[in-house]
Amino acid sequence: MNSTLDKLIAQIGELPPLPVVTQKALDVIRDPNSSMGDLAKILSMDEAMTSLVLRWVNSAYYGLKYPVSTVQQAVTFLGQRTLHSLVLAASVASLLDRSAPGYALERGELWRHSIGVAAGARLIAAKFGQRIAEEAYHAGLLCDIGKLAFEVLLRNVDTSTEEWQGDFREMEYIHYGVDHATLGAEMARRWRLPNTLVDAIAHHHNPSEAEEGFLLAAAVHVADAAAMSLGIGIGKDGLQYILDEAACEKVGWSDSMFNDLSARIIPFVEEADQYIRARRKS
Repeated sequence: MNSTLDKLIAQIGELPPLPVVTQKALDVIRDPNSSMGDLAKILSMDEAMTSLVLRWVNSAYYGLKYPVSTVQQAVTFLGQRTLHSLVLAASVASLLDRSAPGYALERGELWRHSIGVAAGARLIAAKFGQRIAEEAYHAGLLCDIGKLAFEVLLRNVDTSTEEWQGDFREMEYIHYGVDHATLGAEMARRWRLPNTLVDAIAHHHNPSEAEEGFLLAAAVHVADAAAMSLGIGIGKDGLQYILDEAACEKVGWSDSMFNDLSARIIPFVEEADQYIRARRKS
């Protein structure tokens, strides 16, 4: 597998790196000896990150009586877990907010799908505690990051032919020996993200095969199916999606939960759209 992955990466070219300010911020968050002041200094170095943090803390979601005007105040109020999610979301927004013609996705669709899966995975995993819920959000946000690199190859392939019919992920594996989930996991590994996240990204289509990240992979898998059902960023590979029974059982999923989940995912995706539109103008 490593040999096949290396060959595929050689064909694609260099995988997109995580922005420097993001890597520094995540290093600070993971360092038990760091302070919230250290994190505020890092975030203040990036104008886009500063804008996002201040916009988020002053949003209607928190309903603060008095607006927060500094990153230091925002960091103190939001806390590390929420900031971890914000930092990742802001960082991958620039990567995901682009067209992916190899997957028949127009600009913004991959971002919408990723943020929808992230929100759904967080809600599904909420019963397991806040830490797990935030990790599920991260895994959902990054689950399709491998498509950014993989679709470069697919642009020159006629995927409407008979040899590409069937489960699209399986077709990736048949034709290239690797699927976008495996490639995404390799990107996450190079970004020095936790092994549980890497494992969840690698197995979000087949969560029963996950080891360290089974719970996260299960939450993302179900949320991914829900987002597809809602028509959020379907593309070429969203036409067939079979739910893993073990994953459904793990997270306690039932059909009756779908309406509640969709009602809460859609507003979150709409908010993400507003952020992207504002970001494009800045």
